[in-house]
Amino acid sequence: MIIVSGRIYVHPGTRQDFVTSSAEAVVQARRTPDCRDFVVAADPLEPDRVNIYEEWESEEALLAFRGDGPGEDLGASILRAEVSRHVIASSGPA
Repeated sequence: MIIVSGRIYVHPGTRQDFVTSSAEAVVQARRTPDCRDFVVAADPLEPDRVNIYEEWESEEALLAFRGDGPGEDLGASILRAEVSRHVIASSGPA
């Protein structure tokens, strides 16, 4: 399993547009058979931060969905991103 998680910092005043523009990607990802979860959400404390969380069955599924990454419209809003990919060998209930 692959987990992608982190934070994206956007230009002041653009966060809601970023989250709204990401909604279609969330819908498409969640319809993909090998996507276990996909979330793009506004951070409750930092007004310029967006939190990202994705779970994929495999690296191949992640790469097939992602393609070239965010489009120009979303990319133009991003100041910096701190997002990491984690390879998980096993998991179970918390």
